[in-house]
Amino acid sequence: MRKPFFKLAAISLLLAASSPTVMAVEHTNPFLTPYTTKYQIPPFEQIQISDFIPAIKAGIEEQKQNMFAITANRAVPDFDNTILPLENLSPILERVAGVFYHYDSALSTDEFAAMAEEAIPLLNEASNQLNLNEQLFQKIQDVYNRRDKLGLTPVQKRVVEKYYKSFTEQGAALPADKKEQLIKVNDELSKLFIQYNKNLLNATNSFFVTVYDENDLAGLPESSIAVAAEEAKSRGLDGLWVFTLHAPSRLPVLQSSENRGLREAIYKGYTSLASYGDNNNYPVIEKIVKLRAEKAKIMGFDNFAQMMTSRVMAKTPEAAINLLTQVFEPAVKRSHEEVADMQAIVDSENGGFKIAPWDYYYYADKVKKQKYDIDENEVRQYFSLDNVLNGLFSAAERLYGIKMVEMPDAPKYMDQVTVYDVVDSKTGEHIAVFMTDYFPRASKRQGAWMEQLQSCGLFEDGERRPIVYNVGNFTPAAGDTPALLTIDEVETTFHEFGHALQAILSRAPYKSIAGTNVDRDYVELCSQMNEHWAFSPELLKTYARHYKTGEVIPDELINKLEKSSKFNQGFATTELAGAALLDLKWGMTDGSDINVPAFEGQVATEIGMPEEITFRYRSPYFKHIFGDDGYASGYYTYLWSQVLEADAWELFQKNGIFDKKTADSFKKNILESGDTEDAMVLFKRFRGHEPDTHALLRLRGFE
Repeated sequence: MRKPFFKLAAISLLLAASSPTVMAVEHTNPFLTPYTTKYQIPPFEQIQISDFIPAIKAGIEEQKQNMFAITANRAVPDFDNTILPLENLSPILERVAGVFYHYDSALSTDEFAAMAEEAIPLLNEASNQLNLNEQLFQKIQDVYNRRDKLGLTPVQKRVVEKYYKSFTEQGAALPADKKEQLIKVNDELSKLFIQYNKNLLNATNSFFVTVYDENDLAGLPESSIAVAAEEAKSRGLDGLWVFTLHAPSRLPVLQSSENRGLREAIYKGYTSLASYGDNNNYPVIEKIVKLRAEKAKIMGFDNFAQMMTSRVMAKTPEAAINLLTQVFEPAVKRSHEEVADMQAIVDSENGGFKIAPWDYYYYADKVKKQKYDIDENEVRQYFSLDNVLNGLFSAAERLYGIKMVEMPDAPKYMDQVTVYDVVDSKTGEHIAVFMTDYFPRASKRQGAWMEQLQSCGLFEDGERRPIVYNVGNFTPAAGDTPALLTIDEVETTFHEFGHALQAILSRAPYKSIAGTNVDRDYVELCSQMNEHWAFSPELLKTYARHYKTGEVIPDELINKLEKSSKFNQGFATTELAGAALLDLKWGMTDGSDINVPAFEGQVATEIGMPEEITFRYRSPYFKHIFGDDGYASGYYTYLWSQVLEADAWELFQKNGIFDKKTADSFKKNILESGDTEDAMVLFKRFRGHEPDTHALLRLRGFE
């Protein structure tokens, strides 16, 4: 997952001259001046929570002054005096917002969360002051209207068009009364997003299941049992086992536990997250949906989904639903076949029950073992995190000519973080900074994501290269056993690094069109594309080694992985497409008389959701669409992008997955280009034709 684009400390020890024994400590807010660290990495060790609000306020003031400088300029508006200054409108605000939004997801301590409740309305106010400034918009509109007469380069023309489009989408062209309504709605939404995320984090951290009898751990891998024992110990429950809703704890239970009651408890705990008590997100969702419907009306659209899809490749919710339906129907058909295989095992064991949602992972794993003789716990022995990163970085070097050099002395916000200098493998030239933060903690939200602390492009002091990070919640080390990743976690590592590559390799000359600042339904192409190398036999043999013996993964196991690669695609595609359809349906409602569980049930019935499968995310923990506006009425973009990805991958398969000519073309036309040209133009230049929907059906084994 790539987080939204629009979300965009020195301690001096002074010795008194009169007395060498007297030492004064002075703290300087690090956000207020350009960073002096190597590559402008934020000096995390010097940042204090108390620095954020003053820096945000200073940044807002700086933004006001620079907006005034643009609007007060009496020269005829052009690219240099109107558009270019917008790229660096407030360096202070850019510095503090970059760290703020990262901490908000990855380091949201109680102290930070309390500060964030004051900060987010301020940042929202700054956004409104910019996007709804009538005089500024008139200047931008003037440049936009004359863009063909100003002698602009094609890229500069693209930047002008993007700013004009962005400002109109944010309401700059609205009359004054509508702007006032929009500001009120945006302010209320920002507060609701804070509440939603706070409820979800609290609900996730408060739920746990304690196991008292060792016999109830039957079937679980040793690593999972060890993690549960450590979790229990941290809670003062020595000798017991505690399972939480964090993925490294939850998923092994659902997949491997022989105790059906334990599986059900964990499953129901997860699917009822933030649905009751003090952390209930139902009322929050009802208000968000109503306000979004109101916002769409203010902007001149029939509904929120129509507004959001109009801004990207899909153009209409109907087009997105059409794509989803083409994939959903064959996926459901396949899922029925998968359930029948599972039920056959239950019956053969005299289970005496019908497959329920909490049985899906467990019996899917049994079917997988039966059909392909593959045991995920055996596979994990070859996927220690260090080995996976070796493969990840090796593939990037072979394909794109970059090398990762660890920077042990670089600033970092947690000891768990690793920082790399990304360099050209031949010349050693600096290309980017890359950071990783892979393990769960109470202050980090669930999931995995990529974002930029700094884009490439023109800054106030010249050109800079990106600072990019990947965050995850993977299975941690336990005792003497290193972090051993599941197949899904390996895939996620490659996925998020695919996002990172688009930012790291970007050569776009301006920040607004650099890296992942592209259409939402195009941004997942690079991430999903990069997943394909994870389990390619050619790469596996170079990095997948047994964590104890160092033995290279055997051909027999590689063959099993390859044969099972399309296994359970009915389930995976159904839960993904189902969630995407739920998201669009939320965006198409008028927001009146909403009852969240009833609405979900209605959508499930309407689309024909199998009773054994739940939406990938139920609404109370569907952070993609209710934690902010990032993927709202846009979760379908994962499947939309998968059409592009599947078609693009077929070219690599045809020419060779490490074919230099194909890799160079993908690097130039996709990874480096950002939003310098229309996404479809760039894709067709790489692939040679428009995307073929059937490529996705072929990839998933439905055709």
